[in-house]
Amino acid sequence: MNDARRLACLRIVLVVVGLIALFGLYPLMRLWPSGWAWESGHEGRSEYALMIVGIYATLGVFLLIASREPLKHLSLIWFTVWSSVVHGAIMAVQSFGGGGHLGHLAGDVPALFIVAAALAIFTPRGDALRRARELSSDSRDAGPE
Repeated sequence: MNDARRLACLRIVLVVVGLIALFGLYPLMRLWPSGWAWESGHEGRSEYALMIVGIYATLGVFLLIASREPLKHLSLIWFTVWSSVVHGAIMAVQSFGGGGHLGHLAGDVPALFIVAAALAIFTPRGDALRRARELSSDSRDAGPE
């Protein structure tokens, strides 16, 4: 995959993840509580659930902004990668702690690892980052004639 295609894929992943974070988390908590909500009896309506929805909705907005020019938002992208890995790992361990949380191993836990992997795979680094920056500056310099 060439650098231009990788950057285009990164933009798509940022948009998809951003939209899911912004609009999809609350419905998932309501429709599939065993895989997405950590509290029983009031899935998607607790203070904890609303806090998580608010945090991820905010992240979603910023991922959508980052999708316009990903190379200018690498710290946000890498924060999303590593915080997703940490969050997923903690939840994976907690899902074995009782309370009927094993459903998370088929819900939000793998979703976080998939998000982290997709962003990490398509985010340029090293020589690929240098080439992507050159590609990005070339496309800006080649404005309408």
